[in-house]
Amino acid sequence: MEATAQQNISEHDHVRANTAPHINDRIEEEMRYRVICYASRSPEEISRRLSELDEEWDIERWLECNASALSFGGMALSLIGGRKWLLLPAFVLPMLFYHAVEGWCPPVPLLRRLGVRTQREIDAEKYALRLLRGDFEQDSDPTQRALRALEPELRPVEE
Repeated sequence: MEATAQQNISEHDHVRANTAPHINDRIEEEMRYRVICYASRSPEEISRRLSELDEEWDIERWLECNASALSFGGMALSLIGGRKWLLLPAFVLPMLFYHAVEGWCPPVPLLRRLGVRTQREIDAEKYALRLLRGDFEQDSDPTQRALRALEPELRPVEE
């Protein structure tokens, strides 16, 4: 079942599909650890963590921000340093396009190693924390809620 779930996630998430399995596993284990740690915390603490997750940048935002900064920087430098600086946006923008189509570009492996997550991975933690907080049902045992929140079949499915 675990291999099928992993394959299903990778089919719909190009970044995870193009990331080394041990890095995906580490990111998922860190998420599981955080969710289990929050099982014994108050609803207010869980709400604070949910607010933090709302502010977390996903990998797409990191890539878009870095690509636009490098492209703008290359264009600005071309005004004072010569046309050779136009090579920077000429390289960066096709890489951003390639990422949009294939889910990979040169910064992706580095960002993933640094723990930058996809929006789906962030949403999975938010969903699990909402289950812990009791948003969907009432269960008095927080440990059982944590374990149920981590079950793969309860993760939100996005097409």
